[in-house]
Amino acid sequence: MNEMETILEWTFIARSDIPNDVAKIMASTETPIAAFKTIRDRAIFTNKRLSIRDSQGVTGSKVEMYSIPYTSINMWATENAGISLDLSAEVDLWTRAGHFKINLRRGIDVREFDQIIAEAMFGVV
Repeated sequence: MNEMETILEWTFIARSDIPNDVAKIMASTETPIAAFKTIRDRAIFTNKRLSIRDSQGVTGSKVEMYSIPYTSINMWATENAGISLDLSAEVDLWTRAGHFKINLRRGIDVREFDQIIAEAMFGVV
């Protein structure tokens, strides 16, 4: 089977509070669900999409926003060692745009992460 090339990859370091300024990027029908600290900024799950804010440069003055609507996700997979001492886990998202990879650092529960995606995809939240 041919592996699809990963077009973007992020690392989520820890769960975080939902930033106060998140309303600036949300549509009126969106509700924030969860947030994670990334290497350079934050990732925010809403009831409609996953938004990843990537601050660049020394001062962080250049900000790139990535938005993955749940309606574009065709399939996802999670992978971990299956033990409590797991140092990392991986999440793969296959979308209409391509393949995205999210690395989860130790301390992020991959099953909780899986549940966030499932509930958002199926309209539970």
